[in-house]
This record gives sequence, C-alpha cells and structure tokens, in this order.
Amino acid sequence: MTGNITPTTMPHADVVGSLLRPADLIAAQELHALGHLTSTEFKSIEDQAVNHAIAVQESAGLKIVTDGEMRRLSFQSQVPASLEGFGEYDLDAFLWGDWYGNDHIGNKNVSRPSKLGVISKLRRKAYLATEEFLYLREHTSEIPKITIPSPSLFANFWSTAISSASYPKVEHFLSDVADMIRADIQSLRSNGATYIQFDAPHYPLILDPTWADFYESIGWSATSWVEFGVELDNAVMQGFDDVLFAIHLCRGNQGSRWLTQGGYERLLAPVLQRTKASRLMLEYDDHRSGTFDVLKEVPKDKTVVLGLVTTKEPGTEAIVELTSRIKEASQHFPIEQLALSPQCGFGTSVIGNSLSLSDQIEKLQAVVQTAEAVWA
Repeated sequence: MTGNITPTTMPHADVVGSLLRPADLIAAQELHALGHLTSTEFKSIEDQAVNHAIAVQESAGLKIVTDGEMRRLSFQSQVPASLEGFGEYDLDAFLWGDWYGNDHIGNKNVSRPSKLGVISKLRRKAYLATEEFLYLREHTSEIPKITIPSPSLFANFWSTAISSASYPKVEHFLSDVADMIRADIQSLRSNGATYIQFDAPHYPLILDPTWADFYESIGWSATSWVEFGVELDNAVMQGFDDVLFAIHLCRGNQGSRWLTQGGYERLLAPVLQRTKASRLMLEYDDHRSGTFDVLKEVPKDKTVVLGLVTTKEPGTEAIVELTSRIKEASQHFPIEQLALSPQCGFGTSVIGNSLSLSDQIEKLQAVVQTAEAVWA
C-alpha cells in the first residue's frame, strides 16, 4: 500500500520502528565483522530477519509496518553509515549517558567516546534508508513506514577538538547533515515512500540539567538548541507535500533503561506547536512522561499517537486499561485525531529491551485490539 495517504485515512494502530533482533542475526553480525561471513551470506540472514519482523507485525494485525530496523546497529546508525566524514565509531557513540533502570535492571553509565567527532566534510556513500525501504515495500502489502533520525540528533558527533577544522561551528555541521537527510527523503519519495518518521529523542533531554549543560557546552542554550533543531527538521520536510511525516519523542530507550523524565510542557511551544510533522508520536507509558493536560494546546491539525504500551518490560497492558487512558486523553484532544502505539521501539539498538519475542507479539496485538475497540 504505497499510494497517497492522509492523516484522516491512517490507521489508529501504529508502531514506532524497531523490533527485537533475533539471536541468529546478532550472531551473524559478529561473524560478519570478524570476516567469517561474506556480505552476501550476511545479507541473506538480514533479509530473513526483516521477513520475520514484517510477519510479526502483520500477524498482529498492524496496517503500518517497518522492517524492524534489523539492518541497523542503532536507530540512528544508518546516517553515519551512509556518509563519509563521521570518522570511526562504535555502538557507544549512540549509547553514552547516564541510564536509569528499575530495581531489577539497575542503572548504567556509558562514557562518551573520547575520539567521537566528525573528521571531514560529509560525502555520500549510499542511500541505505532507500535500500531498507525498497526491500520492505516489496515484502508487505501494508503501509511501509521508514524511520529517519532528526538531523540535530547528530550534535553528538561534533567535537571542538576533533571537528573544528572541518566544521568550525556545530550548526555548520548540522546544516550539512540536514542537507544529506533531505537527499535521503528525496530518494525515498522518488521510490514511493509516503510515510516517514523523524526520531527525535534528544529534544526531551533538555528536561535534564546534565544534558542541557552538554548542549550549552557546544554553544547553545537548551531552548535555542531545540528551536534550531526543529527548524532543521522543518527544512528537511519542506516541499514533500505528498509524504506524511511523523515525529517521535521519548526519554531514552536502551536495554530497558531511560535517560530523563518530565512532561511535555517545555516542548510544547518549540516542538509540538512548530513542527511540520502532522503525526506526533509521544511516549506516555508511565508517570515519567507527565499528564495529558498539555494536549489541550497541541494544534488541532495534528494526530497525536499515544505511546501507552511500554516496550521496556514484560507484562501486556490490559485493553480495558488502555481504552481508559485513551478516553482520558480525549478529554484534552479530539478522539478521532488520537491513535495508539508502543511507547518506543523494542530494540532501539542491537542490545534490545529486556522482554521476550512472545512479550513483543502480545504487546503489538494489544495495540491493534485496543485500537479496534476504541475506533471501530
């Protein structure tokens, strides 16, 4: 289903992006990195993992499907992997920070890699997101959804010591990243993509003084930083009127841990009211995300996708409970412009969250069954 879609024709059950990687794919990634699998052999295993991800979503009844991000090290890794200039990096480039978990999972600190930083002007190597999309499109009859990271997320890859020779200021670098991502969008649209999601978990980080300090250390106040980021997002989306854009906000999601907490009030004016994305995918699975009150001020030309089903721990939410929370949200925003999804991906990186494949299936089914109960 790759024809024109509109906010009013979209299903009320959605999915954020990533799914848990199967064990054989993770093993194959390690073998391929060691040179024990050819690229052809490895791609065959990746394809099988994508096929399974599609089947899992379709069997749950979803009418919107992704490839589960099976080919990605992290939800954001396809951008640096497709461009020259990012320098050497590993998984920690996408994971550093102070992560918080429940009593069972515990907390975890990952230091920012000392050599992390863009080292030269960016140049295109490949259109990896397009390759992902083409395979997905050919293997599903449902709406194929592709995810792309927000350009300003890559401030993480700019360093005064390492990057200044190529990009004297972080905004110069991010403007180039935005241009490259806009080219990705153009390629995707030319190949039939009609539903594209921007992943922007960095915006809620301004709720945490530690992260606000990080952005201020590279020359921006936290609020100015978010405003600039949304300007870049909007510039990338500009002109693609036949593409439906979503933006996903969460508070960190790695190994069942999170980075920060707080409601959406500080993000209302700079993000929720200014983004050109018509579909707002908002984490709302527990108290860390605040209340629904802020939805009163969200523009009424948006769709709010409530991320009520947690991907961080097992235990499937009851349909009656989810229905009740949707009705609570509808006191602040029109119910026909609400939708439902998991709160984030199940495997934002290859690490994945601490739940089983069966848990994942049950949660996707709960999303679909609840949407059918509410919006039938």
